[in-house]
Amino acid sequence: MAGVAVTLAAGSVMVMAPGVAAAPPAPAAAYNKACGTGYKVVNQINIGKAGTTYLTYNSATGKNCAVTIRSTPGPAVHMYVWVQRDDTRDYADDDGYYRSYAGPVYLDARGYCVSWGGVIAGESAGRSGTNCGRISG
Repeated sequence: MAGVAVTLAAGSVMVMAPGVAAAPPAPAAAYNKACGTGYKVVNQINIGKAGTTYLTYNSATGKNCAVTIRSTPGPAVHMYVWVQRDDTRDYADDDGYYRSYAGPVYLDARGYCVSWGGVIAGESAGRSGTNCGRISG
């Protein structure tokens, strides 16, 4: 079967045609709209299976907002969310013990690259130099 990938797992068969990419992994936690009205999700990163950090943007204000959300709320655990404007190193963060989410944190970054990420109970994920003004409006 040249050019076709076949995967066998637990009795099922998955066939992918050449040139077809697999869908990105589903978020570990759904976005909770904590950033407020006018903010749209522009990027996200899973923090293992513990949850997801979302980067949102409001084109009317030019602000980014980040929030880290647990997959399953429960007893308070250490959580952290941060967003940084790469050119000035200005940043916003929230660090504490939370049951469901950390943040939201806001940063004016219209037209500039941002780095951002989060932590949930010792698991962490982040991205550097993303969303470089392509969303500015």
